[in-house]
Amino acid sequence: MPTYLDSILQHHRNRAALDTRPLDVLVAQASAMEPVRGFAERIRHESLDRLAVIAEIKRRSPSKGDLNAQLDPGVMARTYESAGATCMSVLTDEPHFGGSAADLRAARSAVNLPVIRKDFTVSERDVCDARLMGADAVLLIAAALSVEELNRFHELAVRIGIDALVEIHDERELEHALEAGAALVGVNQRDLVTFQVDHERAVRMGGVIPSSVVRIAESGVRGPEDARSLREAGYDAVLVGETLVTSPDPARSLRELRVA
Repeated sequence: MPTYLDSILQHHRNRAALDTRPLDVLVAQASAMEPVRGFAERIRHESLDRLAVIAEIKRRSPSKGDLNAQLDPGVMARTYESAGATCMSVLTDEPHFGGSAADLRAARSAVNLPVIRKDFTVSERDVCDARLMGADAVLLIAAALSVEELNRFHELAVRIGIDALVEIHDERELEHALEAGAALVGVNQRDLVTFQVDHERAVRMGGVIPSSVVRIAESGVRGPEDARSLREAGYDAVLVGETLVTSPDPARSLRELRVA
């Protein structure tokens, strides 16, 4: 029986197979972009004193449907910045999450925060597109890529000057991330097959990721108590989407995470 991840990846790989843009041209264009804002550097600096928060702009999810479909990405970005967000994450997958490159551009242009493109990266062109649309970091999901693809995409990200967050779920994927040279590692608490949240897995993994790596807990952060336990488990930052975009007061919810 196909899972959420299977169908999403199939869509993106089918689209990538039809993309005939010359890769060398895209690499040259991406390499010529202005320097990024420093996604990893911002987290590393802020996390010295307290838990950093990556606030996400997310309109919908495959499992829950609309979360905040009519949100204004510029307004939400300014709310996040004023409440003390360290960085932002913006969904650009349209058919499954309701996002777009336009959302990312609007959010980034409204603030001074570094922004990661949250999407399913399945080709070198996807890596370049993240840079070309203005993102400061690109997401590489270990569960969605072969080891060879992970290594190749990470190397390309470094070459064109964009940070790469490698998302993992277990020790085997952590090993692959470290072998690829990842300086940013995110542990997704949400199982990409069942879409259920496993908080204990993130706590366990926090203790085995090297302290030299920026450690991020992703998804399923419901409030200050979760944030506190993840900080105690060794994480430098949490990436929070649903809790913020569905909150009646996103700024207050974000401040509570920072205090925790």
